[in-house]
Formats: sequence, C-alpha cells, structure tokens
Amino acid sequence: MPTGTVRLHRVLRAKPEKIYRAFLDAEALARWLPPNGFTSTVAHLDATVGGTFRMAFRNFSTGNSHSFGGNYLELVPNERIRYTDKFDDTKLPGEMVTTVSLRAVACGAEVNIVQEGIPEAIPVEFCYLGWQESLEHLARLVEPEIPD
Repeated sequence: MPTGTVRLHRVLRAKPEKIYRAFLDAEALARWLPPNGFTSTVAHLDATVGGTFRMAFRNFSTGNSHSFGGNYLELVPNERIRYTDKFDDTKLPGEMVTTVSLRAVACGAEVNIVQEGIPEAIPVEFCYLGWQESLEHLARLVEPEIPD
C-alpha cells in the first residue's frame, strides 16, 4: 500500500509563538486548517504530548464529511509540533505523521511542514494544494497585529 509525502515551506510575518498557538488552539485550527470549500469542527483537542484530537472537514458543496483524529507525539514550544492523523473512513487506511517546524527569522517565522503516510487514495497533488490553501488562511489569521 504505497503512501505519499508532501513538503511545504513558507515564511510568515508572524512570530513563531503565534503560529505555534494557531496549530494548538481548537478555534483557530477550525478556522484556518480546512482548505477552500470546506468547513471544520474540532470535537476534542488536548495539546499535550500523548494528548489526542478529533475533528472533521465537511465539503460545503456536497455536505459530505471526513472525520479524523490523532495523537501529539512531540511538542517543543514555538519550534516543533509532531502529530499523527488517521481517517475514520476505512477507504483511507493508514496513519499519517505531520511535522511542523518553526524558526524565527528577521521578518517573522519560517514554517516547514512534512506530512508523511498520505493514503494512496488521496492524490498527493490534491493534498499539497489543500495545504497551500490552508497556509494562506493561516497567514491571514496570524499576520495581522491587532491591538486590544
């Protein structure tokens, strides 16, 4: 059962701390992670090493939903997040592992993401495109500095 891998690199005009928080805050994650055409709900998120999360993406056009969940394997504050993902749908077998690396740079933060173990049924280019859209949403969330 072959699987795919995507690798992404971005520089965002935000501090690593803010980006790190956006990956581990349920409301923020539900807002930025779904790619274009999808909504998201987060049923559970325990952002601790060994903690779990459960969420679903819903295709706004069809109403169909894909639920998934995973475990947090590694959390290095403001530097690294490593977690697993597994779809509930048996047609999308296997476990994916996603690693998010953050590094402060002069204009904000460098973000590197590697997602491994993408089920064969999901074309890697679709996954890559979805991540690109998600990262655009993430930038719109974390780049503005809005005072209280």
